[in-house]
Amino acid sequence: MSTVQDSAVKSAAVSAPSKKSMTVGLVTTLVVFALLVITPLFVKNFIVFQMTTVLIYAIAILALNILTGGSGQFSLGQSAFYAVGAYTAAIMMEHMHINYMLTLPVAGIICFGFGFLFGFPALRLSGVYLALATFALAVAMPQLLKLGVFEHWTGGVQGLVVTKPDAPFGLKMSQDKWLYYFTLFVSTIIYILAVNLLRSRSGRALMAIRDNPIAASAMGVDLPLYKTLAFGISAGFTGIAGALGAIVVQFVAPDSFTIQLAIALFLGMVVGGVGWLPGSLVGAAFIVFVPNIAEGISKGLSGAVFGVFLIAVIFLVPHGARQVAYYLEHMFKKLIKS
Repeated sequence: MSTVQDSAVKSAAVSAPSKKSMTVGLVTTLVVFALLVITPLFVKNFIVFQMTTVLIYAIAILALNILTGGSGQFSLGQSAFYAVGAYTAAIMMEHMHINYMLTLPVAGIICFGFGFLFGFPALRLSGVYLALATFALAVAMPQLLKLGVFEHWTGGVQGLVVTKPDAPFGLKMSQDKWLYYFTLFVSTIIYILAVNLLRSRSGRALMAIRDNPIAASAMGVDLPLYKTLAFGISAGFTGIAGALGAIVVQFVAPDSFTIQLAIALFLGMVVGGVGWLPGSLVGAAFIVFVPNIAEGISKGLSGAVFGVFLIAVIFLVPHGARQVAYYLEHMFKKLIKS
């Protein structure tokens, strides 16, 4: 590897944290979870819908965090895996009349296979070259979904309308609130799986590859296997997020999964803190709510206002929400001691 490539890979690490700093304490986790459970009871359905969108994007950002923060591999192609998961759910629900809950594991398995297979040719790439390869995947996916050969299943340019499910067991709950709690349940399971993965032997192998691939290989870590597994797991979780997105939004179309979605997910990961799993929720909230705030400030210059917000975050908290969380934790400990 050349000096330039080596420098690019080192800079791509983006201060990835150690295994111990990838989560927050149990008390903080329980408090945040309680707030997520209680808040929808006191807000309007539109806010509940937005909160559901935040949880869905949080799953996709967490999946990207496993790939980048866990194994050190960059990807700008998460929108492609998100699209595959979304179309899997939509096709199964509308063409095969399969229950929406059963579409999630199928979407995850299909995207895992897709990501695992994509990981093989990506083994020869690293740094900016891997980012460009995944970028090409994200750009190509909307065009592939528009092909006439798939139009019977995908609906072509017009897309597919998905039937929104009602709450089961006769629960007196709106569709939006039911889907929120269902998404919260799924996202909690995925978060627990991700934490346990990174704390396991496989997680230690991934972080060893991230920190020093040569040393990891010398210690007996199978680099090709773990790198492709990281791609597969990340794609699988992203596919589940895509399936949930199709169910909640009730519509899928090729133009919903452009490179802008991939960049937004990447942006959410950086804002939340690369490798810090709880930051996925913060990053998702940023990419959902901040554009709306920017538009409220100036409709004509919403993009510029959003850019100002983003530059402020990069300059003030370059390590994202993780940096803010550590600062608040430090201040809280000082307050207790005093």
